Amino acid sequence: MMRNKRRGLSTIRFAQPPELRAWAAVGGKKESEGPLHSAFDMLFSDTMCGETTWEQAEMHLQKCAIYTAANKCGMPVERLDLLLSGDLLGQCIASGYTARGCRVPYAGLYGACSTMAESLALAACMVDGGFADTVCACASSHFCTAERQYRFPLAYGGQRTPTAQWTATGSGACILGPASGTNGVNLTYAAFGRVQDYGITDANNMGAAMAPAAYETIRSLLSDTGTHPSDYDGIYTGDLGEVGSRLLCQLAERDGIDLTGVHQDCGTMLFDARQDVHAGASGCGCSAAVLCALLLDELNEGRMNRIVFAGTGALMSPTSVQQGESIPAVCHAVVLESGKGER
Repeated sequence: MMRNKRRGLSTIRFAQPPELRAWAAVGGKKESEGPLHSAFDMLFSDTMCGETTWEQAEMHLQKCAIYTAANKCGMPVERLDLLLSGDLLGQCIASGYTARGCRVPYAGLYGACSTMAESLALAACMVDGGFADTVCACASSHFCTAERQYRFPLAYGGQRTPTAQWTATGSGACILGPASGTNGVNLTYAAFGRVQDYGITDANNMGAAMAPAAYETIRSLLSDTGTHPSDYDGIYTGDLGEVGSRLLCQLAERDGIDLTGVHQDCGTMLFDARQDVHAGASGCGCSAAVLCALLLDELNEGRMNRIVFAGTGALMSPTSVQQGESIPAVCHAVVLESGKGER
């Protein structure tokens, strides 16, 4: 049975593609000022989100995304069979403490900015395998919690390099279940990536560290499925930013694959140039928010037919950076299809 679901080295094909039944996106102040502000389900003007610490604020973002998605399904959160979620904080405390309040089975994930794609892929495996009927895939990040953990106290006022990216304050949550035949959005393929390390040591240039991982997974997915970039309405990465996006297209061009007409990056979509984010956005919440605020609605309404959602994560820690270690990266990808268009 397993052999029937494998395609090549990295890709799983779901014979009965799980359905994304509902989704929700929550963002912060800077996201409310960006080009996608009208697509969010909920936005906060206060970086504390009404809480007393930034870490509690990030937990609140996750909780709002999960409960909003569940409400759209018309089901209480307590009826979830499993919650898969992750964030950037040590020991994934935003996810763990959020799960404490949800009171459902929970598995914490850490894939850095690839976490949303990883959680979707694992959720689809659980549903397709018959191990769960309703699974919530979720990820979050917060600019202030990430800065405190990975860089400097906000009051330090250090200059940001041109390659630096701005951690998104946001969360996205999707609820998956068996296909119901309602012509919604289905997850048809999942590709789990292999860790790549090209020796990048600059923690302010994560796009360069992650681009090889993004290319490796996208190349494998295309090869395993026998598809070409032109077969998709979009190949969305998250979050390479401007630097990593250029490198991805160059790596693909070297092998005769043209991504320039179809590739977009969530890190360049969440904000615009007027917001002074340098190379773009990053963080688990960036691709999660763009997916749940914009891309899934486009598929659900039939304005797009089929996309690749490829999350890219830099698997570093503050300790590894301080010790001069290079930055390994991974990319996980899923193929999402609309039930309202031709396949």
